Amino acid sequence: MTLLHPTQDAAPERAWLIATHLGDTPRAEIEDSLRELRALADTAQALVIGKSLCRLRAVHPATYIGRGKAVQIVAKAAAANADLIIFDDDLSPAQGRTLEDLFGVRVVDRTQLILDIFAQRALTLEGRLQIELAQLRYLIPRLRGLWTHLERQQGGIGLKGPGEKQLELDRRRIEQRIGRIKVQLQSVRQRRSELRRGRRRHGWALLTLVGYTNAGKSTLLNRLADANVHADDQLFATLDPTTRQIQLPNHQPCLLTDTVGFIRKLPHHLVESFKATLEEVVEADLLLHVIDASQPRVDEQIDAVETVLRELGADAKPVLAVFNKTDLERGRNQAIRLADRFQHSTAISASTGDGTERLSQTIADLLRDRVTHLRLKIPAGEGRWIAAIHSNGKVLDQKVDGKHLLVEAVVSSSFAATLNPDWLRS
Repeated sequence: MTLLHPTQDAAPERAWLIATHLGDTPRAEIEDSLRELRALADTAQALVIGKSLCRLRAVHPATYIGRGKAVQIVAKAAAANADLIIFDDDLSPAQGRTLEDLFGVRVVDRTQLILDIFAQRALTLEGRLQIELAQLRYLIPRLRGLWTHLERQQGGIGLKGPGEKQLELDRRRIEQRIGRIKVQLQSVRQRRSELRRGRRRHGWALLTLVGYTNAGKSTLLNRLADANVHADDQLFATLDPTTRQIQLPNHQPCLLTDTVGFIRKLPHHLVESFKATLEEVVEADLLLHVIDASQPRVDEQIDAVETVLRELGADAKPVLAVFNKTDLERGRNQAIRLADRFQHSTAISASTGDGTERLSQTIADLLRDRVTHLRLKIPAGEGRWIAAIHSNGKVLDQKVDGKHLLVEAVVSSSFAATLNPDWLRS
């Protein structure tokens, strides 16, 4: 169901954007959403040649914006040689078909655009499965529109028309494919669960980066973990989750996971399709909510992220707000204003590294109850326990004292409880 993938030599599709202004929604919010739609279109490699902002009293059931407004935009879009119309809102199957008849070119809505970008960015088998699942769920209610040319052919008594027959066959095949994908994704979830159990045995804290798309999550992961994860100034530069090990200033080892960015008007079925990946959010010990503090409408972006966290059932998780891009004046000013909104927060610039040491210390402070600093005197014959300490914590010092080993280490509190108390030394 990819829509906007021009070949290397082909010209990009010429897109006309349409947003609607309904009710009491502030105009500035609509214009900001339209700018975001343009950024999505750019990310999908479309060439935006024009836009329309329509003021509506109510949504028109047949054309969303009303036939009169649609006809006006048709003339403008045709004069600009547009071959693609992109709506900032989701369209019903019937609205999409009617609008395509009116415009004479393809019409896509915001969800289709986001799905197309995800299809371009999915690199792993898991990512491709999740995108295919979301695409199929989107396609099912729109199947009838694909076969209207056959529905005009009527069958005889006791026979279905070819269009209806083909429709049922396609629906059955899609539902079977959805079933197979769900089975494969369940296997992915089981593997992730096993990995998490292994991490829990080591006592490692699980940290997950969440935030609005393009807030700087991947750049921060690279900074904290000294990694080289792909980070771009584009929407949805990261789709597949990435996990790296980091060490906090108190020597506590942690696992830090980057996740797909959230966005306003994120379709519910898309969140559902990504449940296997987003379980990293639900299972985290601490969420790092990375916020682009330089954004003019940063409050709306924070609201969008918190809405998705509620959908996932992760809204009760401990959160550390990370105000990013404070190397910019607006970022610094808004970080000060936003600090009152969160119980725990810190300001950084992931691109310059300013504030990241303070961030690491703040994380360590929030997780300090999870680790214990120990000095141990262990009989030399207890080799398996010595190996376990190396495996489950950070050994700071180790030396031989006769028939004993003197060990100084930082380990998880749960692991510390399993050690022989007679080995403890002051």
